[in-house]
Amino acid sequence: MLKSETKTMSGKTVIKGNPSQYVKLNVGGCLHYTTIGTLTKHDTMLRAMFSGRMEVLSDSDGWILIDRCGKHFGAILNFLRDGNVSLPESSKEIAELYAEAKYYCIAELAESCTQALAKKERSDHDPICKVPLITSQKEEELLISSTTKPAIKLLINRHNNKYSYTTTSDDNLLKNIELFDKLSLWYSNRVLFLKDVISTSEICCWVFYGHGKKVSEVCCTSIVYATDKKHTKVECPEARIYEETLNILLYENRNAPDQELMQVTTRGAVSGMSSYTSDEEEERSGLDRLRSNKSNNQA
Repeated sequence: MLKSETKTMSGKTVIKGNPSQYVKLNVGGCLHYTTIGTLTKHDTMLRAMFSGRMEVLSDSDGWILIDRCGKHFGAILNFLRDGNVSLPESSKEIAELYAEAKYYCIAELAESCTQALAKKERSDHDPICKVPLITSQKEEELLISSTTKPAIKLLINRHNNKYSYTTTSDDNLLKNIELFDKLSLWYSNRVLFLKDVISTSEICCWVFYGHGKKVSEVCCTSIVYATDKKHTKVECPEARIYEETLNILLYENRNAPDQELMQVTTRGAVSGMSSYTSDEEEERSGLDRLRSNKSNNQA
């Protein structure tokens, strides 16, 4: 067995010893206790320092002094022990660890830090909310079947109309688009939002998917009859759309939604269907509810 050798030269120390020998390190005021074997395991500057090739500075208590910030030295030691280490979360701390890895000539750790910083830089510039535009039926099916999230699709194509629009239809088309944009910003981390502008089946329709299957839809168009001709009417039933959006969140879990809860929400949706057939009926329904509440309070 080799005996450790510690020689003092003009206030400095040369260390060379058994790999199992422990040494005390003071790195910028942070104290560490590790073996020579750990410090010399990889071809780094620390191997040169603790294999007798370089002089190191020590104090009167035997602590080896290293004039570097000790914040990340624990991560340095863990990398030397295991060959890998979990990197910090923030870009700032990864950059700090990278500087220490470069100083100690730990090339593999420095490369890992460089890759992590590049990845974070790309992700910082990635849009928070992404809404795919459907280009084909096959693409739509692939996106919906491959996601683990529930999905909401807005089909909107003003040119599918055979008749003239009512006076409020264009405004309601814009309201549907604005509502879709608002919901996608709110729920983009929980729901996959899709927009279909090429389909010829509808003018404006919301479709809700859970576990890769269609759960419900809200069609926003209807044909109204005037004295001389037919007109296409577009509505924006916000309350119904909000309700279906909340219902679809029940499909976030991989297990099927609670059936009792689904029945309650479905009954609420079905009972409210008639109130969404037109703007006038929705207003009348709201007035009826207010009158009913008022009479109940008086009773």
